[in-house]
Amino acid sequence: MKNIVILISGRGSNMEAVVRALDAEGWPARIAAVISNKPEAKGLEFARARGIPTAVVANKEYATRAEFDAALQETIDRFEPDLVVLAGFMRILTAPFVEHYAGRMLNIHPSLLPLYPGLGTHQQAIDAGDREHGATVHFVTAELDHGPIVAQARVPVLPGDTEDTLSARLLVEEHKLYPYAVRLFVEDRLEIDNGDVRILAPAEPTSI
Repeated sequence: MKNIVILISGRGSNMEAVVRALDAEGWPARIAAVISNKPEAKGLEFARARGIPTAVVANKEYATRAEFDAALQETIDRFEPDLVVLAGFMRILTAPFVEHYAGRMLNIHPSLLPLYPGLGTHQQAIDAGDREHGATVHFVTAELDHGPIVAQARVPVLPGDTEDTLSARLLVEEHKLYPYAVRLFVEDRLEIDNGDVRILAPAEPTSI
């Protein structure tokens, strides 16, 4: 049984998707905690209603990024995580923090990485005249929005699309993609080999 800690900054819709999939599909895992850097984050209400432990580590209370990350790490580690899931957690993390969770921290980014790291990805895809856009789940490394790619989802960019319409279309796919990737980790089906991720076949059922 693996412990999953999810970090959010806002409504946490991808967090909700992971929680619902875990419950519906019966993964060998539990959501040990949902943690936010913003006390007003709407996703905390969903977690509390589900009986999931929550915590707030408010970044505004710390003078430096390093001090905040140290406090956040201490809070996360109280829940003994096997996996840390970034679900709309809007903070750039320091290298020591990322290294502490190397190989056990996932992020979802709304672009087909390595295209468009950072913010404003939907408008960038539209402005570039891209025919398709997408989302990427990847292991987190110290370089922003980089790291070994686990899986991607793609959607068409349609004539007349705005940032809002494209974002909404992609979010539907994100809510399928992230639970899929997290489940692969829970089932020990992800292997990082020389910077690339290999998805392993499901384990054969044991016979008595």
